[in-house]
Amino acid sequence: MIELYHIWKQYQKPDWALSDITLHVEKGDFYFITGPSGSGKTTLLKIIFRELFPTQGQIIIDGRNILRIPDHKIYKLRRTMGIVFQDFRLLFHKRVFDNVSVVLQVVGIPRKDIRRRVFNALRMVNLHHKMWEYPSHLSYGEQQRVAIARAVVNNPKIILADEPTGNLDTELAFEIIGLFKEINKQGATVIIGTHDRELIRHFGNKILFLYKGKFIRKEAL
Repeated sequence: MIELYHIWKQYQKPDWALSDITLHVEKGDFYFITGPSGSGKTTLLKIIFRELFPTQGQIIIDGRNILRIPDHKIYKLRRTMGIVFQDFRLLFHKRVFDNVSVVLQVVGIPRKDIRRRVFNALRMVNLHHKMWEYPSHLSYGEQQRVAIARAVVNNPKIILADEPTGNLDTELAFEIIGLFKEINKQGATVIIGTHDRELIRHFGNKILFLYKGKFIRKEAL
């Protein structure tokens, strides 16, 4: 489903953020990408999302080379993906409902369907009762849940999450990864970048270890 061939990424010479990364992710896989800060986790996720271009290499998703998709058509690729950014990227001047519904509004879903789908997505993360709140009135963990609801509301094939449990206590972190596991059981392919070893020990079955932009180890438990 997701195929990366010899991906290299350089921001400035002589250092490489990613070095010769080759990876095949099958439909329905659940992967953790881990490694110390600066190892390339965020860069790799952004390249899969095509927020960044690699310096060298090819990326195939569902049989299509995404580097050849024109910029004005990249939205079609992103409709198939749900992204949970490290900084959430919530709209703090908009209510929770509007933050989650923006994905559906962009693709022209009818208003009555939007309300139902947003409610269901928020119910999945146990925030349906705060649909009309502003993000600033929510806790950090609740804001994270809003970001997850936004990522899944369009039933994407692929979920990419960059440090989705950062700054959360252990109990909340386990809860968040449990949500991703449930989403994965429903058929989505999930890739999570994290440095949290406790989460990986508890939930990991396919693990990719990055160090200084290189895969140093791959494990399937």
